[in-house]
Amino acid sequence: MMESVVAEGTGKNAGVKGFRVGGKTGTSEDGVNTNKYVTSFIGVAPISDPEIVVLVTLYNPTGEGGHQGGAVAAPVGGQILADVLPYLELQKDNEKEEEKVQEVEVPEIRSLNLKEAKKALKEVGLEITFNREINPEEKEEDIIIKEQLPKPRN
Repeated sequence: MMESVVAEGTGKNAGVKGFRVGGKTGTSEDGVNTNKYVTSFIGVAPISDPEIVVLVTLYNPTGEGGHQGGAVAAPVGGQILADVLPYLELQKDNEKEEEKVQEVEVPEIRSLNLKEAKKALKEVGLEITFNREINPEEKEEDIIIKEQLPKPRN
């Protein structure tokens, strides 16, 4: 939920390129009929493996941003995170995702029996699934693969 506040909500001014940031903005009156406000932003990053929490509280902010937490406190929190995250030498979230992607060449399993197909797929880190129920009484050696998706490159 906190990530969505920064990704698409009132805390979007706290976003840091390359990192998934979570946060919450706040705006409140400082007393009754004082026309003074307290704004805040609390943020955590990176969301995938939190290492830093920042709290920004501004008492009676004035200026172009008005007095809303998302307009005046979130940008301050985002700037702090943008400065601190690289200093901590943390890997960016998009780099972590890129590391997880691994290309695999899909082997040709058509005309193999199920036992052979499972073995060939296991060797490249894949598993087999079917678009129909397999009768538990059928032997793997008797089930012949007739079609496959994705098809192997030729």
